[in-house]
Amino acid sequence: MADTILFLAHVEDGTLAKPALEALGAAVDLRAGLGATLVVGLVGPDAARAASLVGGCGATRWLVVDDPACAEGRYATDAAAAEAVARAAGATLVVAPGTSRWMRVLPGVAHRLGGRADTHLTALDVRDGQLVATRWYYRQRIEAVQSRTGRPWVLVVDPGGHAPWAGATADVTTEAIAVQVPADHVRTRVVGTEAPSAGADTIRPDASLLFVAGAGWTKKQPDGQTHAAEAEALILDFLARSGASLGGSKSLVDLSGEGQAVLRFMTHLNQVGQTGSTPRHPKGLSTCCHGEEPHVVGWRFVNERRAISLDPNCGWARGKADVLYVADAFAVMAKVNARLGERP
Repeated sequence: MADTILFLAHVEDGTLAKPALEALGAAVDLRAGLGATLVVGLVGPDAARAASLVGGCGATRWLVVDDPACAEGRYATDAAAAEAVARAAGATLVVAPGTSRWMRVLPGVAHRLGGRADTHLTALDVRDGQLVATRWYYRQRIEAVQSRTGRPWVLVVDPGGHAPWAGATADVTTEAIAVQVPADHVRTRVVGTEAPSAGADTIRPDASLLFVAGAGWTKKQPDGQTHAAEAEALILDFLARSGASLGGSKSLVDLSGEGQAVLRFMTHLNQVGQTGSTPRHPKGLSTCCHGEEPHVVGWRFVNERRAISLDPNCGWARGKADVLYVADAFAVMAKVNARLGERP
């Protein structure tokens, strides 16, 4: 029996974010590879309008949950909506983006459906007529390619692992799915959203360059003194001029708990590798990092890796970087910022 693939996404302001379009691209490729039927399921206000934005994806049905109760992320309502859409679709495969909203909900939904869920998937493929999913284990050191015979199978795809779907818009006929959630099950109330002010945001997933700072920025320099304030100014100036995203080594983000000088804008959200994020940027520049394996593993999906270090024998010099600059990061970044300032 042919599979029915449900592409499941939540709608934000009547549109689909890039991670959702990436998951849709993976679902469309699976439909072609498996000869399956594709159903689109959207949750959130203006879901019907968002459906028309991906109307040319080749789906046969469009299921929407346009309930105002699903406007905000909440486990009770999100899980009920996802379950209702999956049952209405008769889905054997559910493909969804790995957003924080779905990551905390879909494993539980898979249990309700009597199926299985796999998260943090980096690729979906068809081999010998069978769906296989790729993900990394043990802090990104082991790549596993796995398949399942049990259905339904919920597949949550990490952002950045697939090209976004980019097809034509088209008017579609949607089917409204009713969701019933008992009032006593809704115990969470969303009162607002707090976000950093403009310019304070240093995590930019779509940036072409990832700039990673290591603990060396806060250590004593050749004059025997620390220069954390100067380091902050150099790094923030570079981020503002280049539009790069900021990452940090574990040793740097841990300094705040050790009573040492820290970069005030650096948090654990910026951590790359060794239980931190595994970013996907075309290029990466590591500065004042020791280059140990856990940090380098976090760069696995960065295509071109460069590093600045005064130590020619550091980990980066032993084949872990494509290009190594043996120089003082303070002096180099000051020169880089000056050159960027000369651009029109």
